[in-house]
Amino acid sequence: MTWTIRPERPDSPAAAALWRAYYTEVSDRWYLLHEGRRTDPAELEREIAAQSGADLVPPRGHLLVARYAGEPAGSAGVRLLDAATAELTRVFLYEAMRGKGGAALLVGAAEEAARASGATRLVLDTRSDLVEARALYARLGFTETEPHNSMSYAEHWFAKHLV
Repeated sequence: MTWTIRPERPDSPAAAALWRAYYTEVSDRWYLLHEGRRTDPAELEREIAAQSGADLVPPRGHLLVARYAGEPAGSAGVRLLDAATAELTRVFLYEAMRGKGGAALLVGAAEEAARASGATRLVLDTRSDLVEARALYARLGFTETEPHNSMSYAEHWFAKHLV
């Protein structure tokens, strides 16, 4: 089986389904950990709709969709924060696709997209409960840094210099 990674518009059917799955998983994980319940369906719909991904289209952003054996499997987004800094966001693989090497390929493709946009540094934020994500970023050469934003759920910030 092979991986392919290509840019797509955030409103494509595959990208929209990946965004819904990503947001549902990270939101449910937070609520289950902190409140013992899943995300309220109305809140889920509101938040998914509020983040259209318009910042992930060229020339200042890119949304990459990974396919495994031709089927949508994951995504990663990159958006320029300034001329030299890009932010990695929406890194996600469907659960059945995890452990097949796709996450590293997605992050690598996102790094290439950031470089192509002129960025020399890639930053991201994540939460403490997303231990798999933090381990992935450390394994791929990201180092934990001081906060670069004030996002309400961000608890860990990482950066990587792009060569």
